[in-house]
Amino acid sequence: MLIEDDTVLRENTAELLDLAGYQVSMAANGRAGLQMALEETPHLILCDIMMPEMDGYTVLKHLRDHDPTKTTPFIFLSAKTEHKDVRLGMNMGADDYVTKPFTEEELLGAVASRLAKMAILGEFKAEGQEPHKATMGSLHELKNHIDDHGTELSLATGAQLYAERASPNAIYLITKGSIKLHILEESGKELITAILQPDDIFGFASFSNSYATKESATALENSVLHSISLQELKDLMAHNPTLALEVVALLTENLSMAKGQLLEMAYGSVRKRTAHTLLKFSEKLQKDKHGQMHILRSDLANVAGVATETLIRTLSCFKKEGLIDIEERNIKILDRQGLEDA
Repeated sequence: MLIEDDTVLRENTAELLDLAGYQVSMAANGRAGLQMALEETPHLILCDIMMPEMDGYTVLKHLRDHDPTKTTPFIFLSAKTEHKDVRLGMNMGADDYVTKPFTEEELLGAVASRLAKMAILGEFKAEGQEPHKATMGSLHELKNHIDDHGTELSLATGAQLYAERASPNAIYLITKGSIKLHILEESGKELITAILQPDDIFGFASFSNSYATKESATALENSVLHSISLQELKDLMAHNPTLALEVVALLTENLSMAKGQLLEMAYGSVRKRTAHTLLKFSEKLQKDKHGQMHILRSDLANVAGVATETLIRTLSCFKKEGLIDIEERNIKILDRQGLEDA
């Protein structure tokens, strides 16, 4: 069952599921979806969070209070990516969280995984067996574990978590703020390799205690992180094969993104690199009540791989074209599609 108030997204998502061989029921708001779910008892529910009539959290609460749907796999499908929203949904009993915009592989992978789990549990029940002890099988569960049991660390804007050639023995979960990963080239120029935001997890590169990291980690704004030791991560992965596979998948995704950034820097025009970097920061940074982002020009230049002076000239062109607005150090995107097409 798919509960989603956006008509286009609802129909497109249903088509993807239908082509994959699933039979899909649809509802346009939370109240209608809840009623339909209680009547039909679907095998799995995909549900948006922010909807008219009834939000996704309330839908989940009612379903978990109703015996026939108490254990029905429930996946939140939403653009709300803030850490607190993810944690709230998972703590209420959601099985997974797929963030918009999502790929076909992400959607179908989440659905297939949860249905497979229910099928295995059903076989145990049919054979009169007790299911295996619950294991930590997803990155969501790992993040919850780090948040609940990890060591809390606060960083002020500009504070460094670790430097190049250090040997960090922990992995980190961001619960507030944003972190940049960066390296210093031989010429002395800084290159930002990643901008991380709440609910991002990092530090996997140091799987060996003797490993010296090739990048530094610095707070872009006042930030709060939680961490667990490298040894604890190793133990969790050793006892939870599914979690180990998800960590490998995350590392593969990070590597693919890094390669994409290098290709963009190597072959993209200055204009295109600057536009792409603005959009990337827009996805990662919190905005004020006016929709503005506070970004250092040097950080923008370091991500885009251009000289600061060149970046400033390009920003001025974007402002004249009505793509962005600039007020002191603050930038507001006015025409996202225009930047994407730059």
